[in-house]
Amino acid sequence: MNKKYKRVKYACYTVSLSMSVAANISPILFLSFRSLYGISYSLLGLLVLANFFTQLLVDLIFSFFSHRFNISKAVKLTPVLTLAGLFIYAVWPYIFPNNVYIGLVTGTIIFSAASGLAEVLISPVIAAIPSDDPEHEMSKLHSVYAWGVAPVIIISTLFLLVFGSENWQILVLLFLVVPFTSVCLFSRTKIPEMETPEKLSGTLKYLKNKSLWLFVFAIFLGGAAECTMAQWASSYLEMALKIPKVWGDVLGVALFSVMLGLGRTLYSKKGKNITLVLFLGGLGATLCYFVAAVTPFPISGLLACIFTGLCTSMLWPGSLIVASERFPESGVFIYAMMAAGGDLGASVVPQLVGIVTDSAIVNNTVINFASILSVTPEQMGMKLGMLAGMLFPLISIPVFYHIKKKR
Repeated sequence: MNKKYKRVKYACYTVSLSMSVAANISPILFLSFRSLYGISYSLLGLLVLANFFTQLLVDLIFSFFSHRFNISKAVKLTPVLTLAGLFIYAVWPYIFPNNVYIGLVTGTIIFSAASGLAEVLISPVIAAIPSDDPEHEMSKLHSVYAWGVAPVIIISTLFLLVFGSENWQILVLLFLVVPFTSVCLFSRTKIPEMETPEKLSGTLKYLKNKSLWLFVFAIFLGGAAECTMAQWASSYLEMALKIPKVWGDVLGVALFSVMLGLGRTLYSKKGKNITLVLFLGGLGATLCYFVAAVTPFPISGLLACIFTGLCTSMLWPGSLIVASERFPESGVFIYAMMAAGGDLGASVVPQLVGIVTDSAIVNNTVINFASILSVTPEQMGMKLGMLAGMLFPLISIPVFYHIKKKR
């Protein structure tokens, strides 16, 4: 790694940590918001939708109009937006106690826009830094996000347990130290030059290439496989396997993230043959989803959820690696398109699992079948939802095999 870009590299790592905070803070606080402010589950769900929709919108804007932006300034603006969004998110209830939800939505949109910028811009910044092994550097960047999720969940869970949910704003304000560190690191750095299509027509030519859409579909499936388990593991372990929520979050969700980080770190140190890793990851993730869905034993279900993290660890960054190799001259464009595909999978598929679960719970056939198996309709519905989630890593197997053959 070129020494003059060392500060930039660390700044990018802290931006990735900020994404860990932004992506997980709302789901962690859902029950607190429900008990303190009486916010409905539907409105709480809209916070997650606002998060992913904002990121997707930013991805698409940069896919087609990156040539109109000052990329260096946009990179440095990213942690500033995270800082502003989290600050509004925390402080608004103090200032406008009768309109808390408006502040939560406003803060979410702002820090989600920052996460969208980070997805589009931070990976090409790392790719633009001269390196002996770009694949490993990319994997290392994405491992930072995964390693960041575990302490965010553990710190938040313990803070709320010790200090009470009524002090959640203090927790969010404490997390401001992460984007503030990014702002400081970026303040005296020069961002490496990155390629962007010179005009819209330069972007449109890539859209005619079938390989582009194959890679976008691949990261869609990878994002779906990773984020469906990440978002549903806590509820699934509590509802379907009757594991207490605190233990489900600490042992299930946090260890899922640890395995996610471990897989990416191992690849950044020793990894090679990324297409084989993608293919095996799809196979492993399918098996883990299947075991989690059908097992009657809490410990095997817990282990399946945890090891899904290891199996899906390289599906997102690995898809990004092979796409950037295939289109090296496209610069920011390919990262923006891939981010859009990944975000779409990360938002649509977990929602689909929820729809399947809700539909199954009120279905008479499912209720009767649950009675035969001596489980509740809710448990049966969650298991069917998990089986629906399994379809996406299953579909990824032939997709990654095709990429492996054609690389």
